[in-house]
Amino acid sequence: MAVAQLRAESDFEQLPDDVPTSANIADIEEKRGFSSHFVFVIEVKTKGGAKYLIYRRYRQFHALQSKLEGRFGPENKTNPFSCPLPVLPAKVYVGVKQEIAEARIAPLNAYMKELLSLPVWVLMDEDVRLFFHQSPYDSEQVPQALRRLRPHTRKIKSDRPPSASLDRFAAPRAEALFDFTGNSKLELNFKAGEVIFLLSRINKEWLEGTIRGTTGIFPASFVKILKDFPEEEDPTNWLRCYYYENSVSTTIKDIAIEEDLSSTPPYKDLLELMRREFQRDDIALNYRDAEGDLVRLLSDEDVGLMVRRARGLPTQKRLFPWKLHVTQEDDYRVYNTAP
Repeated sequence: MAVAQLRAESDFEQLPDDVPTSANIADIEEKRGFSSHFVFVIEVKTKGGAKYLIYRRYRQFHALQSKLEGRFGPENKTNPFSCPLPVLPAKVYVGVKQEIAEARIAPLNAYMKELLSLPVWVLMDEDVRLFFHQSPYDSEQVPQALRRLRPHTRKIKSDRPPSASLDRFAAPRAEALFDFTGNSKLELNFKAGEVIFLLSRINKEWLEGTIRGTTGIFPASFVKILKDFPEEEDPTNWLRCYYYENSVSTTIKDIAIEEDLSSTPPYKDLLELMRREFQRDDIALNYRDAEGDLVRLLSDEDVGLMVRRARGLPTQKRLFPWKLHVTQEDDYRVYNTAP
């Protein structure tokens, strides 16, 4: 069933405006956790006319497909709303990551087109809605290949000014530091000293707000925040590393990692990450034991032991409880060994 046919049906017309109706991959970007991976930059369009970008890994597509097959697939004999589901491109275990990601663009676009053409009960499924929802993390990203473009923002119906429903004391708001005249209809115009009520944070450089019944986007550098948005969780955590250049010089470096604090990385990924960060291949990875001595890591089992031993230690917010000590591969003087 095509989207055009669904639009003509009364049940589709009754769906909320934020239901996605199309999604296309605009780009791929490399992200770095313990190992590098690629995400798909997807432009989503909604029934109400809004456009925004989301960032999804292939494994998120795979998780969504697994849930939909269990819920709506032909194997589920108890669900009267089962329907044919689109076919997801298969997993690839060997190859260059960027080439694999690029090869998936066309089949994933076809997959999303078919998915968003399914009956309305699939469009309203909670997991489908979450997959295409723009999270705070998504909204703060600045697409690497699309930096020259103005960020997209949602459309607000002119017959219902958003300011009418805002609590002027509780709403996030900002004071204009300078005059700003937008370059398009999407951008808000204001004068220095005016108060703008904030609707969303588009990314690190742009905000969306309303003033005098008009809604638009504007540079964050032109305003002073009077009341900010509620604090959102940042998915970035930090791994503290101690790099031993020689017997007397140690450098402390915190590395941004987009992984959960409870995750245990494979040894080879951890070693490759440290080689990239410190630009050296002849390094060894270590941790400090309870007695304060360095213990060299050589395998996944060693990394697992390091992580388990660190779970009982005092922790800081967004900082991994275990620490890495990076030494030169042939420097055994850092170990507490008997002469």
